[in-house]
Amino acid sequence: MISTSEPDWSREKPRQFLDKSRRLLRAIRGYQRCKQNVALFITKLAVLQHRFWSVITGADIPLTSKLGGGLLIPHPNGIVVHPDSVIGVNCLIHQQVTIGVKRGGDKPPVLEGHVDVGAGAKIIGSILIERDALIGANSVVVKNVSAGSIVAGIPAKVIGSTRGQR
Repeated sequence: MISTSEPDWSREKPRQFLDKSRRLLRAIRGYQRCKQNVALFITKLAVLQHRFWSVITGADIPLTSKLGGGLLIPHPNGIVVHPDSVIGVNCLIHQQVTIGVKRGGDKPPVLEGHVDVGAGAKIIGSILIERDALIGANSVVVKNVSAGSIVAGIPAKVIGSTRGQR
């Protein structure tokens, strides 16, 4: 069972040298640790690592992102995350996912713990995706999603529940 509140840091540990997504996350985490300690040289090194792995992965995940521990991005290609978005612990985000604001909006989405986002999904606007939710591939989510719901479609609608399935 995957926790919705306690991060599983082992999910972010690189398993091989070219484990691109986990290396990108490691660079982001390194930068965030250095900013807290005000270590200028190490911060610059973390920025360079982040830029390198961002180019390699094709992901746009800002250094200042609010990412919960245990984030898993198996195929980081094309992932775009708004800098003010909040992503909870133990979430899973597939390729080509966009998490951002509506045109003219200023508040990005919040994903609680253990939310799985399918490939190509778009989560747009000031919305809350509650814990244990499952967002289907290529869905466009513009409304809040309650805990344990499975949503899919354009616009996304509830098509089931994850209760008892995970």
